[in-house]
Amino acid sequence: MTLILIRGENQPKILNSLADIERHAKLKINGTPRIIDSKMADKYAQMIIKDKLRSKSKIAVLVSVQDDATSSIVRIRKIHPPAHIIVISKEYPEWEDLKKIFSTLPTLKGYYSAKKKVKKN
Repeated sequence: MTLILIRGENQPKILNSLADIERHAKLKINGTPRIIDSKMADKYAQMIIKDKLRSKSKIAVLVSVQDDATSSIVRIRKIHPPAHIIVISKEYPEWEDLKKIFSTLPTLKGYYSAKKKVKKN
């Protein structure tokens, strides 16, 4: 399991980024994205990238994807979502903290996974 932190200006940009992750990066999101406090998300983002953030987020979500961290990073680098996306692998000490709180976070309203096309005979 890989965790992805998405920081953005507003909910539509977060939802668009989630759609981009599924449709264009072809990553499978496990369950429902969870809302994480934007200040906490900024703190974790800064610890992970070990640099100052260019901007503070107004909304942030944490998602779990089935793919491994390396595959997720490679695929996300090819897309240009409207929000800041950070792939968090198990190698980061922050991964354990975020994994522990993941199930306690509220779910993001308005998110619907991309529907699979049903083949007709």
